[in-house]
Amino acid sequence: MDTILEKLKGPMKKSDGDLSRRPNFWIETSDSISQICSFDADGRLSVKIASDSRPIVQRMVESFVNKFFPSGYPYSVNEGYLTYTQFRALQHFSSAALSVLSTQSLLFAAGLRPTPAQATAVSWILKDGMQHAGKLICSNMGARMDSEPKSWRILADVLYDLGTGLEVISPLCPHLFLEMAGLGNFAKGMAVVAARATRLPIYSSFAKEGNLSDLFAKGEAISTLFNVVGIGAGIHLASTVCSSIQGKMIVAPLLSVIHIYSVVEEMRAAPVNTLNPQRTAMIVADYLKTGKVSSPVDLRYRENLLFPDRIIEEAGSVIVGQPLRKVAKKPSTLKELRDMFPDEKFLINRKEKQTYMVLEQSASGEDALRGWLVAALAADMENSGRGPALNAAFEKMDEIFPSFLSELKMRGWHTDQFLDGNGRRYAF
Repeated sequence: MDTILEKLKGPMKKSDGDLSRRPNFWIETSDSISQICSFDADGRLSVKIASDSRPIVQRMVESFVNKFFPSGYPYSVNEGYLTYTQFRALQHFSSAALSVLSTQSLLFAAGLRPTPAQATAVSWILKDGMQHAGKLICSNMGARMDSEPKSWRILADVLYDLGTGLEVISPLCPHLFLEMAGLGNFAKGMAVVAARATRLPIYSSFAKEGNLSDLFAKGEAISTLFNVVGIGAGIHLASTVCSSIQGKMIVAPLLSVIHIYSVVEEMRAAPVNTLNPQRTAMIVADYLKTGKVSSPVDLRYRENLLFPDRIIEEAGSVIVGQPLRKVAKKPSTLKELRDMFPDEKFLINRKEKQTYMVLEQSASGEDALRGWLVAALAADMENSGRGPALNAAFEKMDEIFPSFLSELKMRGWHTDQFLDGNGRRYAF
């Protein structure tokens, strides 16, 4: 326990002497995994998992922190987060234990007596337990949800309808009650996490003048009102046209289609103003084509919510988040890229009409925009028959970037972060 608490409190600061002795390697991080990469004297690439040499207890602690605490903890949160989390864990532990007792009592009150009810209660509780398993699995996707909240919100509702559909057809196979209900709750558990995690970024896109809390409260009020109305409609349907399984098999798919259509249109209307790969590429493409910066409102109906990772040729066909060891496979290539952009927090390499961009660990949205502009300008110059043009594109970017950035901020974009969805980053 002391080891875990020491890890949660964060590492001790290194002395200036330690910081001055920097080895000749880089560290790539992705999905909470760190890899140490280096070239040997013969130019061969060596890749090691950073945690391989650590004791098993330390690795377990690292794994626990990576899965249950925000990326970059303890530096990414304010003071008091650990105390808040400890008591939150205790709160949920006691609440879950109490809910087991209440579920058993409700089943008894419904007429199920102790002998058969014990098995029924356990089955019911195991069914609910599958929902928690789904929540745990989906919680590892938090960074991807930050990057593409609209797509994940739609996926959440698809998963929820899938889980509900399994529950609707469960009377057709009563001997598989636990399996059907458990799998349905597993899907709904993932849906609950994805829906809740993406709710705040969506509300934030509408907030002006610091009224996020009011927006959130009013949005939840509308949701609650129409949930109550929907429950009333559901009760009426259940006692009339859906009183039989045949009726449910007809009405349930229709309601599901309405549900998914509504959430797609809901997400298309949201003007999310954070920078991710798709929105950054669209901004750069529009700027080079028209000389103007598109606002979040301008882009909202043009975003591809089904395939958000699509490559946009007009923005340089940039692929971001690839491992640095794949972008620079030779020591000479790595040295050339570092020499080309010595003071930048990105590395760019053009290969077969595609641009691979790798960001440094501390790169911001502005750094990503600078790199993307270089890539797009270089691609445009090469398409015009001017040959390799990274250096010329870099000089051009330096000229236009101040006005470009100023207009971005004026149009309402947040440029302090680049949400690449757990793409790989490097640190020398």
